[in-house]
Amino acid sequence: MTGFEIGGASAADMELIRHWAEEEGWNPGDTDRFAFAVADPAGFLVGRIGGEPVACISAVRYGSDFGFIGFYIARPDVRGQGYGIRLWQAGMERLDGRLVGLDGVVDQQDNYRKSGFRSAWNNVRHEGVPRPNGSGGGGGGGAGGGAGFEVVDAASLPFELLAAYDRRFFPESRDAFLSAWTGLPGRTALAAVRDGRIEGLGVVRPCSGASRIGPLYASAPAVAAALLHRLAEHAPEGVVAVDVPDANPSATALVTGLGLEPTFEAARMYTGPAPEVELAGLYGVTSLELG
Repeated sequence: MTGFEIGGASAADMELIRHWAEEEGWNPGDTDRFAFAVADPAGFLVGRIGGEPVACISAVRYGSDFGFIGFYIARPDVRGQGYGIRLWQAGMERLDGRLVGLDGVVDQQDNYRKSGFRSAWNNVRHEGVPRPNGSGGGGGGGAGGGAGFEVVDAASLPFELLAAYDRRFFPESRDAFLSAWTGLPGRTALAAVRDGRIEGLGVVRPCSGASRIGPLYASAPAVAAALLHRLAEHAPEGVVAVDVPDANPSATALVTGLGLEPTFEAARMYTGPAPEVELAGLYGVTSLELG
């Protein structure tokens, strides 16, 4: 591996990483890299041979105790030559001493287990156009909401309320990331509000394939359905994709009842006990790349 060097990712590298992820069929958001960069500016590593990028990984730190591995990709022409494992080791060293999570594709899960990761649940991507009256799809699907809650632009709410709500579903606070994730141009962020309380939050973002919805949080299936329908209105031809944790059976039942089809699966894995989050309200994870 003479000449192999590992360093931080540049802005041009971030665009290349997105391209590599698309080639793997992961369908990242068109502008995800801008939110990812503020989550942990030093958290994206690139391996180079002769100055040319050949592999990448993200090892993003959240708070003082949590980290997340993603974008672990080696260019096809250099696979099997040890470059990927060198980069993996560098990423894990960056997160040493923390609980580390990742979303592992099926063919890599055994390798992650050898590195000390254990499965907590599966995130199953469901895609399609939500049916107007699918199972669980009532209550709040109209323009103003329903069933006692209202669907509003998330930007109309105090950001500290959004950040506190997000914290219920994620192991650490991530305010800078959340601000960028919900506010980037081309995205739509909606919240369900009842009596001044946030009872749901969803973000839809443009992608090269189906528009991705994530996160999708809700206090009940009717709230999730209302948000999903409203978010789908901002997707080309209404086609959306949601990464649904199978640890929340209500979420799986909802998207199935709305006619969305499973297309992709990854295991949420951790190096220790899964962190305590409100799984009952987690209908769609934010990102398979950064948690």
